[in-house]
Amino acid sequence: MNGLSVGELCSLFCCPPCPSRIAAKLAFLPPEPTYALLPDVDSGQPVPSNLGTSGLRSRLGVGGGDRSGSEGRWKLQLSERAEFQYSQRELDGTEVFLTRSSRGNKVGCMYIRCAPSARYTVLFSHGNAVDLGQMSSFYIGLGTRINCNIFSYDYSGYGVSTGKPSEKNLYADIDAAWHALRTRYGISPENIILYGQSIGTVPTVDLASRYECAAVVLHSPLTSGMRVAFPDTKKTYCFDAFPNCLTSFCPHIC
Repeated sequence: MNGLSVGELCSLFCCPPCPSRIAAKLAFLPPEPTYALLPDVDSGQPVPSNLGTSGLRSRLGVGGGDRSGSEGRWKLQLSERAEFQYSQRELDGTEVFLTRSSRGNKVGCMYIRCAPSARYTVLFSHGNAVDLGQMSSFYIGLGTRINCNIFSYDYSGYGVSTGKPSEKNLYADIDAAWHALRTRYGISPENIILYGQSIGTVPTVDLASRYECAAVVLHSPLTSGMRVAFPDTKKTYCFDAFPNCLTSFCPHIC
């Protein structure tokens, strides 16, 4: 691979020599969290005594939470690195909460009501090097422009979500987000648009293969993990990670 030393190649492919681990090293670049979730004292939720300036994961216990997204009420606190472009009113109107995936990780979720009478809600799976804090301004602008509400989530190991980034966690994370969106807000599948960007196209395609929805948008989609590492790869191998080729899930589209 261009630009990599022998040592870097050994670290990438031999420590450990597992396709899923190799793909994870190539695909996931979680930033330092650009936001935290603070307890909403107006909701009557007890305020933890160990609040600090670090991210949410250092302040939370391991208990509580379910797939309906019913774990407490929280307020969004952004760092300067989030570069929020709107007013405090928009920030206060951004709803954030935690749900739990089938793999036991807490998943940070964000819901932005951009259009009160919106027919559709976009379930947005973001790229590999950002978190919800960095995406929040974009979500507000996008939803306002297309007259849709926006629901998004952070992958395991991103933002306030616990666990480590992995292919299996990607699928569990979007599944938890889907069920939270359906259960917490009562939104029907025919009113949900799935939008995946970059690495986010992987869970988006997987979810679209299992559930009906209004539409699917793939923005800069991956083909597969092997094709990211080796662009000239033509064949899909059994050990390939992120089998995002449309033929893998939706042959009728091709």
